[in-house]
Amino acid sequence: MEVAYLQTPIGTSKFVGDNNGLSEVSVLSEKIPIGTIPEALKDAVYQFSEYFDGKRKVFDLKLNPSGTDFQKKVWAKLLEIPFGKTVSYMELSKQLGDPKAIRAVAAANGKNPLWIIVPCHRVIGSDGSLTGYAGGLHRKKWLLEHESPSQQQSLF
Repeated sequence: MEVAYLQTPIGTSKFVGDNNGLSEVSVLSEKIPIGTIPEALKDAVYQFSEYFDGKRKVFDLKLNPSGTDFQKKVWAKLLEIPFGKTVSYMELSKQLGDPKAIRAVAAANGKNPLWIIVPCHRVIGSDGSLTGYAGGLHRKKWLLEHESPSQQQSLF
């Protein structure tokens, strides 16, 4: 597996993958020297740069995350949430066909290995509140505001 880093406005993005696809994108609080970007990860780093520059709303990358079948089903559903939109955990559970699976859906959401690309930050509480986020609620807030169609005012 190859590794690359990118400095973003909300932390250092770490990319892990190879020619079979991107298996992990995470955010780190510490700054890591960028170094040489492996060929297999150049497109991911480029597309992330475009996203943070406000020039990209959809990622077009080969993905290869590890997870259970259920987790992959949840992550696939997350990919359907449009840029600038949010859904609640309950809505997501209903879309997956089992409103009682809300806790399992939330747990799978929390195990998402592809930060931002699989947009788990777009899932909020049923009352519209920001709820748990592995990258920290301050990052979730930033991402939702970054994707908001009305940039002048804060959503939260």
